Amino acid sequence: MTQAIRAHVPVLRHEAVAALAPHAGGTYVDGTFGRGGYTQTLLDSAPDLQVFAIDRDPEAIAAGQKMVAAYAPRLTLLHGPFGAMDVLLAGQSVTQVDGIVLDIGVSSPQLDDPARGFSFGADGPLDMRMSQSGPSAADIVNEMPERDLADLIFTLGEERCARRVAHAIIEARALQPLTRTTELATLIRKVVPRARDGIDPATRSFQALRIYVNDELGELRRALEAALRLLKPQGRLAVVCFHSLEDRVVKEFMRYQAGGLSVSRHRPANDVPPPCLRILTKKPVSPSETECAVNPRARSARLRAAERTDAPVPVHRKEGA
Repeated sequence: MTQAIRAHVPVLRHEAVAALAPHAGGTYVDGTFGRGGYTQTLLDSAPDLQVFAIDRDPEAIAAGQKMVAAYAPRLTLLHGPFGAMDVLLAGQSVTQVDGIVLDIGVSSPQLDDPARGFSFGADGPLDMRMSQSGPSAADIVNEMPERDLADLIFTLGEERCARRVAHAIIEARALQPLTRTTELATLIRKVVPRARDGIDPATRSFQALRIYVNDELGELRRALEAALRLLKPQGRLAVVCFHSLEDRVVKEFMRYQAGGLSVSRHRPANDVPPPCLRILTKKPVSPSETECAVNPRARSARLRAAERTDAPVPVHRKEGA
């Protein structure tokens, strides 16, 4: 029986769009189109507003064509990674925008479709590729050395039993390749005890593989740097994250670009570049109890927003520089 695929419910949609303060005639980017929830809210928020929406999943681009037709000519869909949003928009002769929204992570249609291999809720191929190209999760678990696999699961999944999981995978793949989601999940459940919070023991390992396969943290860092280059002065950036790893990247980036950097005692004070961002959310915005009740996946979501200043972006301005 085919599992029903739920429509994607964008979390903190109205809060994220409100943080952008959209205005008539403005140009905005939805870097993670998915099924268009943020895009539609943006398009409906003000007249003559234009949106460039990006997604690396070809299924999302195909599903969005009806929305393109409904909002023509104000919506343009671009196929590619949001980490290259400045390059993608340059291809449309756009070099500056008024706002950018990012919804980090996997979408409900991807998660709920067993054929995509993101979830262990139903059996499917061990895939997890958002772009549907490149090495799959099956390639990783069947080819990566044990120590590297353990490090991956510990770092990206924050799984305390990472070494145990990696060793079990190595032993299993010596007999035959691991190719199915339920096969891997069952293996992990045998070596990872169930947590008191009721989270499935396979959750963290699957998260780690998905993040690694799609280079999600690297893509997020590239997207934040690209957003800084694209935003006009007073342009705004809103980012919704679901995991602490992603939220930490966004928090540290915004804080650094807002001037929260350590100044070396060997570096002249007047050599410190002026801040490129002004943080709008001193604390991350969380979903309401009502939204969490309607959409349980919203529970861990956090929204952070910042506004571009008038300061130019120095070429060398990178965290840790």
